[in-house]
Amino acid sequence: MKNQNIYYSVGPLLYCPANKSTIARSIIQEKFGNHFSLALCLEDTINDNFVAEAEQNLLQSLRDIYTAHQDKDFFLPKIFIRVRNPEQITSLMSSLKECAGVVTGFIIPKFSPQSAGEYIRKIIEINETSDKKVYIMPIYESSDMIDLRTRYEVLYSLKDSLSQIEELVLNIRVGGNDLCHIFGFRRHPDESIHNIKPVSSLFTDIVTVYGTDYVISAPVWEYYGGKDWKTGLIAEIQDDKLCGFTGKTVIHPKQIEVVNACYQVSISDYNDAKSIMEWDKSSGSLVSGSRDGERMNEYKTHLNWAKRILYLAEVYGVCDSEFT
Repeated sequence: MKNQNIYYSVGPLLYCPANKSTIARSIIQEKFGNHFSLALCLEDTINDNFVAEAEQNLLQSLRDIYTAHQDKDFFLPKIFIRVRNPEQITSLMSSLKECAGVVTGFIIPKFSPQSAGEYIRKIIEINETSDKKVYIMPIYESSDMIDLRTRYEVLYSLKDSLSQIEELVLNIRVGGNDLCHIFGFRRHPDESIHNIKPVSSLFTDIVTVYGTDYVISAPVWEYYGGKDWKTGLIAEIQDDKLCGFTGKTVIHPKQIEVVNACYQVSISDYNDAKSIMEWDKSSGSLVSGSRDGERMNEYKTHLNWAKRILYLAEVYGVCDSEFT
């Protein structure tokens, strides 16, 4: 498992088309709060005929954010650019010059054996000349993973490819809507994607292959209005957490608070995690009842869980009860 809190800190990743002209002003004025990350998308949200225009708008937005941050103290989220091809990584970083410092990394859509090598080479090249780490977040949403006869080969091949830049892979992301699209599925606000078995079985395989070495983020929730959107989002996040995901892609600012609140650590989990991490390993017993007397804590069994809980507590905080 990852041993630095930065890998757990992406949180709610707010997707925004790169051609949205008001995004810089919204960031500078902290309209979205101060606990989220931002994805500026040049891929699916942009018409193929308007990519060059969107690139210029993105560059100007990042320059505006960089310039404003030199003079004004405001929350600067982790900013990621979702590109269309490997060449965009080089061209955008070159065009940004010193303003590239506001970019945390790049999101790689439809990560596949065909595209992985070139994307990884670009990230290595960028990091060789960058003053700070530039991260990558590949999205597992390609149809290459659907065929059960080759799925494990694809997943392990991609993992082997990523191993050379493991520390630069901030999160593994999954494209829930793209995978549902392959089958013609779409969930309603009272339905969890984890109940769509062909998709959730793929999620299970991704977590099984990558979960011991990477932080894996949960798929987008596309509802932000109507009477059930919030209840449905909370329910799906509970499923996300139980199934091994951390953080979530969001598409509306209203969703940010919900995701952050749901990832706060309960006081009972926090106390148990601290007790496990502070265990006297020289004692004769490595098992004990929890502080509240509700469950068993075992040092050897729960150590990795405890580490993860304390990272999440550091990033999201501790609460007295579940968010509703």
